Amino acid sequence: MSDIEITKYTGAAGGWGSMKGMAKVLPKEGISPDLLDALRRQNKPEGVMCVSCAWGKPAKPHIAEFCENGAKATAWELTRERVTPEFFQQHSVTELESWPDHDLEQSGRLTHPMRYDRTTDRYVAASWDEAFAAIGAKLRTCDPKKVVLYASGRASLETSYMYALFARMWGSQNLPDSSNMCHETTSVGLKNAIGSPVATIQMDDYEKCDAIFAFGQNVGTNSPRMLHTLRDCVKRGVEIVNFNPLRERGWERFTDPQNPVEMTTGGSTRISSQYHQLRAGGDIAAILGICKIVIEADDIALASGAPRVVDHHFVEQHTVRFEEFAAFCRKADWPDIVRESGLSREAIEAAARVYMEAERVIAVYGMGITQHRYGIDSLYMIVNLLLLRGNIGRDGAGPGPVRGHSNVQGQRTVGITEKTELAPVERLRELFEFEPPTEKGWDTVDACRKIIAGECQGFVQLGGNFLRATPEHGAMKEGWAKLPIAVHIATKLNKSHLIPGEESWILPCLGRMEQDMQAGGRQAVSMEDSFSHIYGSVGKATPAADTLLSEPAIVAGIANAVLEPNPNVPWDDWVGDYGLVRTAIEDTYPDKFSNFNERLFTPGGFWKGNPASHRQWETESGKAEFNVPRALNAAGFADADGRFRLVTLRSNDQFNTTIYGYDDRFRGISGTRMVAMMNRGDLARMGLKKGDMIALESDAEDATDRVVEGLRVVEYDIPAGCIAGYYPELNYLIPVEHHALDSHVPAAKSIPVRIRR
Repeated sequence: MSDIEITKYTGAAGGWGSMKGMAKVLPKEGISPDLLDALRRQNKPEGVMCVSCAWGKPAKPHIAEFCENGAKATAWELTRERVTPEFFQQHSVTELESWPDHDLEQSGRLTHPMRYDRTTDRYVAASWDEAFAAIGAKLRTCDPKKVVLYASGRASLETSYMYALFARMWGSQNLPDSSNMCHETTSVGLKNAIGSPVATIQMDDYEKCDAIFAFGQNVGTNSPRMLHTLRDCVKRGVEIVNFNPLRERGWERFTDPQNPVEMTTGGSTRISSQYHQLRAGGDIAAILGICKIVIEADDIALASGAPRVVDHHFVEQHTVRFEEFAAFCRKADWPDIVRESGLSREAIEAAARVYMEAERVIAVYGMGITQHRYGIDSLYMIVNLLLLRGNIGRDGAGPGPVRGHSNVQGQRTVGITEKTELAPVERLRELFEFEPPTEKGWDTVDACRKIIAGECQGFVQLGGNFLRATPEHGAMKEGWAKLPIAVHIATKLNKSHLIPGEESWILPCLGRMEQDMQAGGRQAVSMEDSFSHIYGSVGKATPAADTLLSEPAIVAGIANAVLEPNPNVPWDDWVGDYGLVRTAIEDTYPDKFSNFNERLFTPGGFWKGNPASHRQWETESGKAEFNVPRALNAAGFADADGRFRLVTLRSNDQFNTTIYGYDDRFRGISGTRMVAMMNRGDLARMGLKKGDMIALESDAEDATDRVVEGLRVVEYDIPAGCIAGYYPELNYLIPVEHHALDSHVPAAKSIPVRIRR
């Protein structure tokens, strides 16, 4: 870790800052021919798909179709460093558990199956046959309905399909995934409101829109390739109106690293025409204000005979409950809207003018919407806003949630879900002649509850770092250590591996960038982006070790060890030829995956379709539904003297729980992650100054003591009453029951805390 330095970054997103960011990380991992080839081929037709975000891959790509964070993720996977059995001989698990997240993953790629030996407090090497036999024997003693089979959003469609099928054949629907921690609010809310759980737009809709409204999303860190799309929009006159508690540089200015003029002159493109810093959770009130202005302008137009502002033809033909929502908006009081949003009436009116003047509007949003107690209501308000002027189901308009992990959306498509209604159980029964479970399984919050209560009999982790990513970290660590068995399929060491249960295994797998040779030759895998497009991906890099197995091979190995043989499920044949898995996916989901193998490498991916994009509403009413919000602020707790709303977020040197370094360039924070970003007025009111050391304690009023100490105060441009700090370090402060209603997403964007000195 370098010396701590707090400065103000003045550069744009992208540009030379991005180049320098890559230059800090890539040499540490080793700039090899494999790395350069992977970057050259990244996100291009017949290339390899990035393991970072889920932004779309264009049919006609740029020369370089990777971003700073994508390059870091690729170098991280193709590192020259190795974690061998000798590494574990040198370091006990107790010692390793004390290492920072960055240092654990920086140690390198895992090379051998490892079993935890409690006598020596070390992981020891085992053969694959030993690992599968022991895991199978232990899992067969467990009640499958009390075992969690978690999937991170990185595993391919092929692996995910096999994993979900194995779980159901065994009798479990405990299939939480990383969506439970981020965009499950989208999956539930959009499904309820418009009948589709995903974006209705496609990438080319950005070429047709007149305005973009963005809520709670950090484009510069979480989806940097999107900046090229936004820049193109701005160049043709699109207004971009942004709502975010923090001023994020990507939404302010962008220097295109592939534009010689901008790189030479230091020029940049202004991205947002309006930037509104609302309170954490203030989106409901802000959007309510816009809707109120639109509806009242429409009332005036009706009275005066002027052209209507609301698209009444669309509303009458395609929606329900408009009058109820309109009445709610008319009755809303401006003092309440201003107080709860944290914005002035004039600011909201300026945003409303852009919306009313635009013919085609896209609404972009991220976890600043979904990770609140009333996140569903925030999402409903976005849908309400779009419905008012018919901005769903036509070119250049619609909701565009920006997903995080590269295949988190695709995993749901092929059966990673705890909900029977989202799984094709009848088709599975018909194809494979077994009786799938039909009761609801455990989602992430349910899994945490069961682990804390000591009722979970096992945890299988297909990628990810579940223990580090979840809320209630203190109680979770205690429960995790009591698990009868934990199995981790991983490429690198992380904190979840280092709180061993009664029996713990690490199973190292190939990375997506690496060549996957099976009986049928070199294999390809597939994934789905935020626009519901499916892409093929072929790794060509030399594997980190010849002892690694692919994810499909590991899933098949566990399935063979746990399940009775089923002639309809040829696990070993599937491992030999992933095309057979894709055929099974096509047979299971013929409406989405017709001619799957033939279309695998379609430039720009092939679209699986979306009824709401064609104004076909698969809702209970058969129409798109207006919804009145249950609260004016999404936080879900009242203001109180001394109480702050904590917003957890990523740094620019991070992807989820993976920490590439300690340089959050855009926020000017270097050398540490233990910070509390605070408003200048709050510092004065609390008698604090920059550089002071404080602790944050939970203010959930649930009689549980949760404290994070050693936080350095950073003066920051953030609304009064809000504090920002880094995930996952501040997960200790999130109660497991502080989650979004309906969707169970941990409410990590508005956590009640107090300052302790």
